[in-house]
Amino acid sequence: MKRTRNFNAGPAALPLEVLQRAQNEWLNIEDSGMSVMELSHRSAEFEKIHNRAIQSLKELMDIPENYEVLLLQGGASLQFSMIPMNLLPEGKRADYILTGSWSEKALKEAKKVGETAVVASSKDDKYTFIPKVEDIKLNEDAAYLHITSNNTIYGTQWKDFPQTGRVPLVADMSSDILSKKIDVSKFGIIYAGAQKNLGPSGITVVIIRKDLITDNDSIPSMLNYSIHAKNNSLYNTPPTLAIYLLSLVLEWAKEQGGVGKIAENNEEKAKVIYDAIDGSDGFYKGHAQPDSRSLMNITFTLPSEEAESQFLKEVKQAGFVGLNGHRSIGGCRASIYNAVPLSHCQELADFMKKFQEAFKAKEAQIS
Repeated sequence: MKRTRNFNAGPAALPLEVLQRAQNEWLNIEDSGMSVMELSHRSAEFEKIHNRAIQSLKELMDIPENYEVLLLQGGASLQFSMIPMNLLPEGKRADYILTGSWSEKALKEAKKVGETAVVASSKDDKYTFIPKVEDIKLNEDAAYLHITSNNTIYGTQWKDFPQTGRVPLVADMSSDILSKKIDVSKFGIIYAGAQKNLGPSGITVVIIRKDLITDNDSIPSMLNYSIHAKNNSLYNTPPTLAIYLLSLVLEWAKEQGGVGKIAENNEEKAKVIYDAIDGSDGFYKGHAQPDSRSLMNITFTLPSEEAESQFLKEVKQAGFVGLNGHRSIGGCRASIYNAVPLSHCQELADFMKKFQEAFKAKEAQIS
């Protein structure tokens, strides 16, 4: 069977083992005689799948008992609105740190709900770095502090998180959740669209400290954390297929050795490609400053538009997909989420070296 080398930014690569298991269970899930897509979300068979997904995430991330795990819809983009609607009361201010396009979008939605402030930003430097923790001008009375832990477009990632004391730290971890160990207790809310490290698009994981879930009848039911928590994320019909695949990806993560082992693999994968960039004598140039480099999204440019265009054409012909940079900034991007194997990263690095040699040889002939 032909399988491409998938470096898409999202929806992204899924583990082959997960896809094969889903294929085997496609027509008969849990010995029900039905596909998972045909099951009632109120059935015992689906309840088992649903609860297994939640429990597996709790185990993998070592989520404390005073946190609720919600499986919602609407992507991270809906959380941009849900978070201030649930956490930002009148008279309070929400603080935001800008590190890329997604944090900008989160701020834009929060402004529609209440008072906000930008307490640190790398925008003036084209989002090439993550602000230093000591440069954050946090309001100690803020309703929360919002960060984007990994920036898919610019290829930057938080290495150490801000210590916010009594202020809840809220993190959009859509593109690096489950990629490394974190201390969940340091956060008020962690949220993530599933389509990069957790499963297919259509499901959003929200990990929220229980004391932040409050009854507020003025919030529409579907946007109210309290409603979803009381109903075990089954207030309305959930995306059953996406939750099933989420459960399989989480089981796969356990089989890999858990988050610690996955983190080791991710560091090795990233090093292979960054070494190709750093060893190219400037032919490939990384967008992110070295101390802010992402282990999930590696962004880089080539010496000219001609070289870039030729690279993207030839790399696609060689069986690699998803290497185009985001349309807003161009360039190239390799997204190496958990399911991308080390061998694919090594093959990409080899291709980069060979392309550089061939391109330079061609230029030398012309001159």
